[in-house]
Amino acid sequence: MGIESPVSASQMPSSELSNIVTFATELADIGRSNCMKYFRQPLEIDSKADLSPVTIADRSVELLMRQQIEDNYPAHGIFGEEHGQENIDRPELWVLDPIDGTKSFITGMPTFGSLISFLKNGKPIVGILEMPALNERWVGVSGQQTTFNQINCDTSDCQELTKARFYTTSLDAFDGEEAKIVEAVSRKAAIRRYGGDCYSYGLLASSHIDIVLESSLEPYDYLSLVPVIEGAGGVISDWSGNALGLKSSGQVLACSTAELHQQVLEIINS
Repeated sequence: MGIESPVSASQMPSSELSNIVTFATELADIGRSNCMKYFRQPLEIDSKADLSPVTIADRSVELLMRQQIEDNYPAHGIFGEEHGQENIDRPELWVLDPIDGTKSFITGMPTFGSLISFLKNGKPIVGILEMPALNERWVGVSGQQTTFNQINCDTSDCQELTKARFYTTSLDAFDGEEAKIVEAVSRKAAIRRYGGDCYSYGLLASSHIDIVLESSLEPYDYLSLVPVIEGAGGVISDWSGNALGLKSSGQVLACSTAELHQQVLEIINS
């Protein structure tokens, strides 16, 4: 079960933190309503420099979120996938991914999400995993219990890899040694499945799966997931077991328990 810290890691007054959480959910509402205007509609698909797809939906939804932040918290920094970085050296920073899983979005798969995180002095304090097409939302706040659609949720108590349910979005994300690691871990698990994008982390927070292993992620892909997973009782880190931050490698491991997390780390680093 998620453990409530006696002192909030944010070191923020409770009223201020409450206001930030409320505002973050308003940003998630923007994601929910505006993503759905474009979902399963004809869209022009462009390619970014890394050849990943992007649409007007990604760009317009992020602009709406950024405008709200600029209007309500002009002193805060913003780091978004589509429109870049603005004052990211400031103590308060919003990190946004308007549509995580654009490939799912443009192919009509409802497992895309909006990811919203608020960092204080580099630490993810508030994270929201919003699933617009599914009307599902996980909210994580440092030191508090994670909620799924406003009800407390917990990770499973799985402590053995041989009993674990494993997910990764795509084998295409792994090359060379990374691919060998994913094969080694997933072959030992009871179930291995592919797909899901950010939705897999919500499933983990609600005890439906036990391991998510990913690579080649950017800060806007994973920072919002830190409070969500930790507040549900799970563990999330890079592949060396280090806490995730703005400068992490992009290799992410999330597990339902510390025991399971340690088992997977041992395989990764063997």
